[in-house]
Amino acid sequence: MIDAPRSEPEDAALVRRAASGDTRAFEALYRRHVGRVHGAVWRLSGMNATRAEELTQEAFVRAWQKLGSFRFESAFTTWLHRLAVNVALMDLRSRSPEDSIEDDALDALGEAPRPFCAGERADLERAVATLPPRARAVLVLHDIEGWKHEEIGHELGMAVGSSKAQLHRARALLRRALGEGHE
Repeated sequence: MIDAPRSEPEDAALVRRAASGDTRAFEALYRRHVGRVHGAVWRLSGMNATRAEELTQEAFVRAWQKLGSFRFESAFTTWLHRLAVNVALMDLRSRSPEDSIEDDALDALGEAPRPFCAGERADLERAVATLPPRARAVLVLHDIEGWKHEEIGHELGMAVGSSKAQLHRARALLRRALGEGHE
């Protein structure tokens, strides 16, 4: 999914048309932004392709429903991206703890940490997918999406210190997972 080229003035014009019921304008917004939205929810869902597709569609349905509330105080892409992340986070919150990797299972990731190697993207994506959901969410929101710990804490209902601890934990688990596969 590759986003179409976009600019804020073009987005604003499309948003105004879509908010007044123009479905073609909304389709254009969808084509322009689907790649970025899908990428964010894909990471937050643990690289679960089916779940990411469902969450992407849910995010765009909600965007269509809430388009009238967009106030043009920020870029549409910022508003849409935040809405999509919130959809993914609500999904994460609704999952039972049994759906995640338990702490006992984390020992299977290995004991020997190894420095992160950015060139190993596929290995990194697989390792991120194995993280416990809350640790994965904090890692994705902080390190990939650029959120501050205060924002993450607010969205996930945790203290700032817990967000920082989850990030530290996620990074340590990633180092272990990446180290284990390359010994």
